[in-house]
Amino acid sequence: MSEDAVRVCFVCLGNICRSPTADGVMVALVEQAGLSDRVVVDSAGTSAYHVGEGADRRSAAVARGRGYHLTSRSRQFVDADFQRFDYVLAMDRSNLRNMQRMAGARSFSGTLRLFRDFDPHSPPGADTPDPYYGGPKGFDDVLDLCERGCQGLLDHIKAERGW
Repeated sequence: MSEDAVRVCFVCLGNICRSPTADGVMVALVEQAGLSDRVVVDSAGTSAYHVGEGADRRSAAVARGRGYHLTSRSRQFVDADFQRFDYVLAMDRSNLRNMQRMAGARSFSGTLRLFRDFDPHSPPGADTPDPYYGGPKGFDDVLDLCERGCQGLLDHIKAERGW
C-alpha cells in the first residue's frame, strides 16, 4: 500500500447496512480500476450497537446478487479515525452531525461530508435511507445509491489526484 494512498471511511449508525454496502461497492470499483494500492476503504458506525458483527444478512444477500462481497466487520467510529482518513462520508445528516460534534472533527483537514454529495443524480443534502426496518426493496435501493455514489466518489478522487 502506498504511503500517499487515499483513505476513505463510510459511516452510518450501526455499520451493518449502508456503510458496509458502500464499502463493498467501493472496494470492487477500486479493484476494477486497478487502484487497490492507491485507495484504502473502510466503514464504521457512530454507535457501538453491532460492534464485531458482519453486514446485515439482507444487505449481504442483495450485494451478493450483484457480485459484491461485504466483508467488513462493524466497528465504532472514534476520534482517532479523523487522523487516519482523508474522506469521512456520512450516510445521513444525523450521523454527519454526530461526527461534526466529535473533538477530532475540529482539527480534521480532510473531507467530512454526506456520501450522496458525490452522486451527480442526488439532490444536495440527500440522505442514504436506512433500509433496516423496511422491506427488501430498501436494500436494493441502497445498493443503487451506493453504486452511483461510489462511482462519483472514485471519479472525484481520480480527477483530484490526476490519475
